Amino acid sequence: MAYWLMKTEPETYSWDDQVKRGAKGEPWSGVRNHQAKANLTRMKKGDRAFFYHSGEGKEIVGIVEVIREHYPDPTAKSGEPWVVVDVKAIEPLKKPVTLADVKAEPRLKAMVLVNNSRLSVQPVTAEEWKIICKMGGVKA
Repeated sequence: MAYWLMKTEPETYSWDDQVKRGAKGEPWSGVRNHQAKANLTRMKKGDRAFFYHSGEGKEIVGIVEVIREHYPDPTAKSGEPWVVVDVKAIEPLKKPVTLADVKAEPRLKAMVLVNNSRLSVQPVTAEEWKIICKMGGVKA
């Protein structure tokens, strides 16, 4: 299993919105960055991702699971190469982990979130996953 972090503006699409989608999940649409798109195409069914509220909040609030691998983004214009994956909510973090919390943890200094915070879909190492799960009060 691989681990990821997926960013969304909470006023556009929040953790509560994701939870409401239930087991059927939701396409992670609207990604318009080639590096983020490449990460979406690498995702496999069963991979887990942190659900990150960007903009207001700047915090990891939950965990989602990839339930369908990449396919064309239905929100893209005809002929555009963008893709989506479908994700479903697994569990909220008991304590949201803020960007400031991540930056304050020395063991996370190499994390993509710290060094390329604008990337909307990014890989997370297994060790980073464990540390953040512990910080957020959930089992890795």
